[in-house]
Amino acid sequence: MTDHVQKTDYVQKIAAIRGELDKVIAGYDHIKDRLLICLLAGGHPLLRAVPGTAKTTMAKTLKSTVADALYARYQMTPDMKPSDIIGTEIYNQKEGDFKTKKGAIIDANFTLLDEINRTTPKTLSATLQPMQEKMVTIGDTTYNLKELLFFIATMNPVEQEGTFSLPEATLDRFAMLLDMRYVSRNDEKKMLRMHVDETEAQVEPVTTVAELLEMRQEIRRILKNVSEPALDYIVDLARATRPEDEKFNEVHARPHPEELRVLSARNEQPLTVDMLREMIKLGGSPRTEIWTLRCAAAHAFIRGAQNIEPDDVKAVFRDVARGRIMLSPAAEFEGYTSDKVIDAVLARVPVIR
Repeated sequence: MTDHVQKTDYVQKIAAIRGELDKVIAGYDHIKDRLLICLLAGGHPLLRAVPGTAKTTMAKTLKSTVADALYARYQMTPDMKPSDIIGTEIYNQKEGDFKTKKGAIIDANFTLLDEINRTTPKTLSATLQPMQEKMVTIGDTTYNLKELLFFIATMNPVEQEGTFSLPEATLDRFAMLLDMRYVSRNDEKKMLRMHVDETEAQVEPVTTVAELLEMRQEIRRILKNVSEPALDYIVDLARATRPEDEKFNEVHARPHPEELRVLSARNEQPLTVDMLREMIKLGGSPRTEIWTLRCAAAHAFIRGAQNIEPDDVKAVFRDVARGRIMLSPAAEFEGYTSDKVIDAVLARVPVIR
């Protein structure tokens, strides 16, 4: 099989996964695409949405498209302990020694962490080692996790009772923060039609764990061939979110004409450099650059390209940076979001081709 034929086959596999997701979930095209990008890039997405927006269904359906994948689900609650996630050692009085009870996370390829802001930061910290290092430690023993390891976490942004704020370090471990809002009117009608249909849609496995790992190898080849202009563009975007950067004033000195046109259509005013300096408490970390690069490579792979183009970077930067730009309490009180900052950055940082 030639490389061209094999790559074409991979692109068809990704399209087949999307087709299976479409069987079960109406709308959310952007979210489906970004989940696949995270899966291929080796990152983990955080879905932020109110209840009833198909977050759990999305995760289970995605897993079902992979023939030999194993699945684990954790419903995060305030009384959970780290041992509930990774496992623990239990003393066996009859035999006089300790037995290890491993958590489901150890043998899973896909793991859903449902409503992660309902558990304590201490318990949530038990997910950081497996997400970052693909291993867990129980007692004195370290267990390596599956090579294909994919966490999907969800959180409810509106409910405050019984929830905990996510630490910035935890948010930074996720490749993307994805906002799931309500779908369009037509998609809601389609959802109801799916619901009342006599035969429930059957999700077919269309790929395997081994094939997904092969796709990740192809993405690594794209990463190795990344051009200097692409790297410069990614770094410039991330640094434009940091008020302490030496070129922050220069980048945001004046809005781009196209930005002014878009804002004028919305009857909005551009953010000045002084406003941005007061709004941004913390700019994008170096992981912003790392995950923008990796996700841009996955985006290029999905469209069948061999190289990362500026449009690939633009396509993923917002979702990568959204959870890494921290705003001041005053800015949040006035209704500003990190997306507003990202709008200005994408409009003002010149594209390097």
